Amino acid sequence: MSHDQNFKNLILDYPRQAIEFAAASEAAKLDDSVRILPLREEQLKERLGDRFRELDVPLLLEWPDGRRQALLFVFEEETEPKRFSIHRLAHYCLDLAELYHTERVVPVVIFLHPGTFDETLTLGSDTRDYLQFSYLAWPLFRLQARAYFDSPNLVARLNLPNMRYAPEEKVEVYAQAVRGLRTLEPDHERQIKYLDFVDIYAKLNDNERQRYQQHYAEETETMSAFADRFIDQGVQQGEATILMAQLQEKFGADSLDAHRERISGADPKELLQWSKRILSAETPETIFDLKGPGSN
Repeated sequence: MSHDQNFKNLILDYPRQAIEFAAASEAAKLDDSVRILPLREEQLKERLGDRFRELDVPLLLEWPDGRRQALLFVFEEETEPKRFSIHRLAHYCLDLAELYHTERVVPVVIFLHPGTFDETLTLGSDTRDYLQFSYLAWPLFRLQARAYFDSPNLVARLNLPNMRYAPEEKVEVYAQAVRGLRTLEPDHERQIKYLDFVDIYAKLNDNERQRYQQHYAEETETMSAFADRFIDQGVQQGEATILMAQLQEKFGADSLDAHRERISGADPKELLQWSKRILSAETPETIFDLKGPGSN
């Protein structure tokens, strides 16, 4: 399981909501005009033989009217807190600050599993401190899930299973996460994508899933319908892609261009019929002509 990739997707799909959830003090200063841009994850090397540093999700916030300087957010996901290195994070931030010629950097670390971690770094001597570094910690395991049941922030709702709750609340936590996904995300494809996210971190067993289906029948039916439709669309798109490849291989690119739109708009039954006919067809027209040679 790549938790890094799961959270990279989440933050890149919902950057503003991730900032509002994990860095509320900074988000309060953001308005609708701010533009959020993802940056390259692999940082430039000082020497070509050096190992590169790869960030989880660096984001650049810009104000088009220029009234505020650009602001860098550095999101890092750390599954096990004991593996977290505040020195490494400080390196990341200093490198980014130098690369983008700015001192406006906000580091945020997501801690998934319970554990302890350093929150500040101070370098100095008995005489004075020469460098002080801190970051915004986002320890999901310390947050009370019930406090976010009605949150309008989708990132918070999707992470309910990663927060604290009593064992007997697990099904309700899952239900509130799914309800948030259904009500806060209008795009059906993203609903299916992040239903997987909720499932991965909720880890319902068979008994818990059965309880959920019994007590939340309406939402179960709604999400199942979206999932079935998404799967059907995927199968149909796959069949169309195969038919297009067969058509191009047998009759050439011009033939594919001439019939691409018709194939893309076909239903599964038509695609199946055409796939059968292409094996014996002598011309592209006989594939799509219901009364032509080779028709069934």
